[in-house]
Amino acid sequence: MARLDANKFETPTPVQAAAIPPALEGRDVLATAQTGTGKTLSYLIPIVEMMQKAEGRGAVALILLPTRELAMQVEQSFKMVRSTSQQSVALVVGGMAERPQIEAIRRGARLIVATPGRLEDYLKRKMVRLDQIKILVLDEVDRMLDMGFQPAIQRIAAMLPEVRQTLCYSATLEGAIQDVARKYLKNPARIEIGSVLKPAENVELRTFEVEADKKQELLEHLLEAEEGSFLVFVRTKHGADRVARRLVRSGWSATQIHGDRSQAQRNAALRSFSTGHHRVLVATDVAARGIDVANVAQVINFDMPKMVEDFVHRVGRTGRASAHGIASTFASPAERGDLRKIERTLSLQMKRFRVRSADLAVPPAEAAAATAA
Repeated sequence: MARLDANKFETPTPVQAAAIPPALEGRDVLATAQTGTGKTLSYLIPIVEMMQKAEGRGAVALILLPTRELAMQVEQSFKMVRSTSQQSVALVVGGMAERPQIEAIRRGARLIVATPGRLEDYLKRKMVRLDQIKILVLDEVDRMLDMGFQPAIQRIAAMLPEVRQTLCYSATLEGAIQDVARKYLKNPARIEIGSVLKPAENVELRTFEVEADKKQELLEHLLEAEEGSFLVFVRTKHGADRVARRLVRSGWSATQIHGDRSQAQRNAALRSFSTGHHRVLVATDVAARGIDVANVAQVINFDMPKMVEDFVHRVGRTGRASAHGIASTFASPAERGDLRKIERTLSLQMKRFRVRSADLAVPPAEAAAATAA
């Protein structure tokens, strides 16, 4: 309780209020909840409680996540809420030095936070034992399956004790995810937080109908007129580099994150964005899966997302923890159909603005008044 107080965790979020009691009773939990709902704490608290009673040394809890960025965030959150530093943690992820990971395991880490690929590699090399695991957490299961981790999860689960508690979190419960739930969960407490495919209500959704070659100009126009940090989504790595470079040339503090950047570069970009050193972070969807940055004022869909799920995932990066956020989607004439599909699927209508070249020369408040559809 003292650790929770110290970190200002005072009122549980809906997913925490629903998931923590059954988890503390030792029940399996199946929860549909999106990123930003406080789900990390809803499984870390039961893990810390269990660790206070568990004897011996070595891993008693395992958390599997789709990306190393997410794994690193969960490791940090655990360190914030654990009741003693004896409750040690090993981060097991690809793209980072092996030695510190292996040393943490050898020193008897009580919690392993891992991505499936690297953990499986260590298991094959007999560097880690999972025979004392009491709690298994599968977080963002839908993302792990999208990334092809199902066989790895199956092989890892086969090495765990039969008698254990399993907590499973996913943004959706379609097809293969139900198979995972049936396979690994026994009579779980079922928790549904909000609609699975629905942007948060405190995010204002706007659309700017703009020619493709005017998107960069519009982005800079909004940066000039509106306050706060901007998270800009583009479709390709090349596009992310291009948009970020142009912003820097125009005098904006911008950085980018995508699959071709090293883990150290990604970490540095995330850190400088979350501390406000860079005001703009340009990201591709894959790289952004693990981004959890507080206080993003505005999300910009510079390029249309490929899937409706990606739209929900992107706009969910703002308006977190009940703050107000804005998500602006730039739609060229060729992208109108994609825009309508998103609105139809999510049963919503975004506030529409038409942008002409002349509008980019006046302040957005006036331009918006003049061009609101």
